[in-house]
Amino acid sequence: MNERKPERYTHGHHESVLRSHTWRTVENSAAYLESHLRPGVSVLDIGCGPGTITVDIARRVAPGRVVGLDAAPEVIEKARALALEEGLDNVEFVVGDAYDTRYDEASFDVVHAHQTLQHLADPVAALREMRRVVGDDGVVAARDVDYAGTMVHPSSAGLEAWAVLYQRVHRSNGGEPNAGRQLKEWALAAGFTQVASTASIWCFASAEEREWWGGMWRDRALESAFASDAMSKGLATRSELEDVSRAWQSWAAEPAGWMGMPHGEVLCRG
Repeated sequence: MNERKPERYTHGHHESVLRSHTWRTVENSAAYLESHLRPGVSVLDIGCGPGTITVDIARRVAPGRVVGLDAAPEVIEKARALALEEGLDNVEFVVGDAYDTRYDEASFDVVHAHQTLQHLADPVAALREMRRVVGDDGVVAARDVDYAGTMVHPSSAGLEAWAVLYQRVHRSNGGEPNAGRQLKEWALAAGFTQVASTASIWCFASAEEREWWGGMWRDRALESAFASDAMSKGLATRSELEDVSRAWQSWAAEPAGWMGMPHGEVLCRG
């Protein structure tokens, strides 16, 4: 058996990262799965982060059982606090491993992963585990961004440098930043016989959206795990990261600013 390559979550869990994650809902991040989220359905959400999508799923499938699983104990605590705040009793959050969830075969009707496979050194192995724990009539759903397809206008030297640097940092941690285009291939390699592929886009264009996304990356470029990795691995200097940070701040202030982030999506059976 081949030893798996090392992997590390590129973004870390700095406040600027969680700011992004807590924006996510079924509507803006899992609309392709929405028709499968019926009352009474059981769901495993792998790589759930702070749990905003998971909690939204739990509302939709109640009284169905929902489990959010993530490798990071600190974000699991945030997710538990969110569920408590929302008064939901059909969802639980556990620290766990995407490659070995410890659940029995066919334990869930739906297994979901959002922005998770891109960070794994062996996404096919994770999809095999997802296939194992979903029921015969169930569905495995995955959605991931494709960073190489990201469109930003107006561009600048700092934003172009960010695009190149992001690819290098992400890959240095064992992941695949352009996972969106590879989801179908990975699902077929994992043994699924039916794979329905779609695509969707996040768009940030209004003043509020630009300030949210640009302000987030203004901070991430200097303070998150992305920044520390870039510097410790010799991929960027502090000065270069400051240029990237300023570029995002300038983009956020530009009234004509527009950004599109394409995502691949798969619904897998069999």
